[in-house]
Amino acid sequence: MLPDELIRKVRLIEITTRKMVDDVMSGSYRSSFKGQGVQFSEHRVYQPGDDVRHIDWKVSARAREPLLKKYEEERELTVFLVVDVSASKNFGSTKKLKGEISAEIAGMLAYAAVHTGDKVGLLLFAGEVEKIVPPKKGKQHILRVIRDVLGYSARTQGTDLSGALEAANRIMKHSGVVFVISDFMTQGYDVALKRLARRHDVIAMVVGDERETRVPEVDSFIFVDPETGKEQWVDTSSYAFKQWLEEHRTEFETDQQTAIKGAQVETVKVFTHEDYAEAVVRFFRTRSRRRR
Repeated sequence: MLPDELIRKVRLIEITTRKMVDDVMSGSYRSSFKGQGVQFSEHRVYQPGDDVRHIDWKVSARAREPLLKKYEEERELTVFLVVDVSASKNFGSTKKLKGEISAEIAGMLAYAAVHTGDKVGLLLFAGEVEKIVPPKKGKQHILRVIRDVLGYSARTQGTDLSGALEAANRIMKHSGVVFVISDFMTQGYDVALKRLARRHDVIAMVVGDERETRVPEVDSFIFVDPETGKEQWVDTSSYAFKQWLEEHRTEFETDQQTAIKGAQVETVKVFTHEDYAEAVVRFFRTRSRRRR
């Protein structure tokens, strides 16, 4: 992608995601996540029905009336985006590639976090962790996040999701929120995902394309694996291919569901032909209602 074209796309995504957050998502995002803890705010007079365990007896003795410690939630969070930039991001059978959807989701999440006062960090990975952007705030930081996800070209082959999750767990010293944006088309990440979810609030943003598991019966084609470059002639109308594809789809979906459910991680699934914004907003609204 040429620099001028990249700049235009980044600006367009920033404007679009900002409008969506301002219009429909901001409140749902804010009420979906709790802060890092609580901090002392002030004392107030005890009222019948209050929890007596919160009475500050020393201060109450000096004031000669029962006073409670009042606490407020520390709102500021660290939000970390773990984004898959492996070669499979360049696949898409509709108007947008998976990588473009990932960049727009990342922009939407980054704007919602910064708009609420949270910091946002970024980790890009393919065959290994390739780039880490420390958590920050501000509009320019949002633009950088979008630009890095949209314009980054991976140096390594494959998808080491397990390594990326382990790296995120090491980087984030305090409890926070981790969005994993990937097609999850890999294996062996279940233990790392479970370990990450023990310390952090983890949400799996699964980005896919319907043509990855449903191929029309047309003719013979050369299929190229974007991760390895391997080519294979395939007769899409043959029974053997249909059977292999169905078995592959079932195995892939089963492994993915087992890993995500085993880690007790919430999931948002988005396909390139769908309205990703609607799916993300619907998730936050549902989560917000559950937490009230």
